[in-house]
Amino acid sequence: MCGIIGFTGNEKAIPKLVEGLAALEYRGYDSAGVAYFGGGILQTVKAKGRLTNLAARLENIAGEGITAGIGHTRWATHGEVSDVNSHPHGNQRTCGVHNGIIENYSELSAYLETEGYTFASDTDTERAILLIDFLYTRTGDPVRAMQEAAERIKGSFAFAVMFSERPDSIYAMRRDSPLLASPSDVGMFIASDISAVLGYTRRFARIEEGEVAVLTRDSIEYYTRDGKRLTKEYETTPWNPEAAERGGYAHFMIKEIHEEPTVVSGTVRPRIRDRLPYLDLPLLTAERIQSIRQIHIAACGTAMHAGLIGKYAVEKLARIPVNVEIASEFRYRNPILQPDDLVILISQSGETADTLAALRLAKSKGVPTLAVVNVPGSAIAREADAVLYTWAGPEIAVASTKAYSVQIALLYLLSIHFGKAMGTITEAETRNLCEELANAHQYIEKSLGLADHCRSIAEIYKNHRNIFFIGRGRDFALSMEAALKMKEISYIHCEAYAAGELKHGTISLIEKGTPVVAFATESAVFDKMISNIKEVRSRGARVLLFVPEGYAIPEDTADDIIRLPDIPEVFMPLCAAAPAQLLAYYTAVELGCDVDKPRNLAKSVTVE
Repeated sequence: MCGIIGFTGNEKAIPKLVEGLAALEYRGYDSAGVAYFGGGILQTVKAKGRLTNLAARLENIAGEGITAGIGHTRWATHGEVSDVNSHPHGNQRTCGVHNGIIENYSELSAYLETEGYTFASDTDTERAILLIDFLYTRTGDPVRAMQEAAERIKGSFAFAVMFSERPDSIYAMRRDSPLLASPSDVGMFIASDISAVLGYTRRFARIEEGEVAVLTRDSIEYYTRDGKRLTKEYETTPWNPEAAERGGYAHFMIKEIHEEPTVVSGTVRPRIRDRLPYLDLPLLTAERIQSIRQIHIAACGTAMHAGLIGKYAVEKLARIPVNVEIASEFRYRNPILQPDDLVILISQSGETADTLAALRLAKSKGVPTLAVVNVPGSAIAREADAVLYTWAGPEIAVASTKAYSVQIALLYLLSIHFGKAMGTITEAETRNLCEELANAHQYIEKSLGLADHCRSIAEIYKNHRNIFFIGRGRDFALSMEAALKMKEISYIHCEAYAAGELKHGTISLIEKGTPVVAFATESAVFDKMISNIKEVRSRGARVLLFVPEGYAIPEDTADDIIRLPDIPEVFMPLCAAAPAQLLAYYTAVELGCDVDKPRNLAKSVTVE
């Protein structure tokens, strides 16, 4: 959600800012802007809409010798989408960009007005930047001004700020929202995401809360809350620039769907040794697992749907009760947590605000926490008691695909590990399950062969404005994710229902021609599911059925059928995920939607 890029060095800054902002588009935005030194003063160029609008306004200065600047992609929170509300904000003395939410902006507005300030925008960001400016006029020290501002600001933030009296420097600090500093051979970068600078460097340091980073042309200095110099070690990301490029695919989303076999294999196979789980975490020893009373999974969106698949797997294989909750609900409902519980936090970015808050709540109650995240060193990964990385590489499309599949795969491995520790599955069963999971990528690869079939079905579904998804058990969890994927990129209204609930009200929505997507991959409830499908068919529904290759189905059950590879039943969601994603993708393409950057959505949700 929102993106920050900054550069100071000996090369032209504007092209690097635009490149960085383009790499951050996936985070979600509705306007963009840059600030730079020109003619001896701070200047800004801003534009609502896509980054191409800003790039067009920058064409005349892109080739000039501007060597320092900051840029931002904004996702509107305070104030409408407009040029004036776009970042950067400030005045000719102090100018900055901001990710996050300033909760006491009204209080800051009133205070600044008493000091003679007026406001050009409706944003909370302008108030925060002008507060920094006011404190700078009093202290004459940018570092001290930013630290004093941090003490007065309530809420979350990542700031990159420039001061006219220090034309080659960028000052940065954060609270809750992520922010990185990266040295390179061409200059120094500040960014909210490593993907913004991968074309120049893979080295980075995370700015911690209470720290201020000062970037000059050839160095980065760090200061503690009390103003002391700090030495930081730089990390190196395993991601490479190619991983953040489309590589010949029409969209990042379709590229990332096709990466699923590789990333699932890369996540699972290194963690299986001698056909047994190898997780090597003190938190997950057999003794610790046997003491678990209950598992809580907290996540948002797609990650929460992965958690639901994990719930079915853990309860089936390990017989440990699992509660799955949306993180924003979990954190505010005063959940009943005990020291012998385990809380699992799932997040692609590792920075999801509500999931991070759920983690901190669990820790405050003394409950052990395990993070399942994709980004090394992210906030959730660092604060959890233990972490399992999904190793999916950068996921650029806003709609999550490969991250969902690797989350499921890792939760399956956890389930097998828990089952072995609990003695609810034998060692022979454990080895068989691990072997099948290690080979799951082959089945996923086979499911990608259904792409043309999914495309032909999308030709039909694109003409409908409502689609219903149904399933039972883990198939209901699958239907929830399939519905989310379709609605978020095609803008078709989609709802997922537990198939057994149809008679309790929702079947009233079915009329002639209504599309219903049904998942029937669980043998224990297969006959029940067929009955539910017959119910909607008898009322005129057009049914698309996802079913394993080996299942025999009665005639006239469905109008369209997607036959899934016959992977062992417990792992069937790994095979069903990609075809469901392909169906959503091709529907959105047929409708001419912006597949990688759906409207109003953000990839990394770092505010409530």
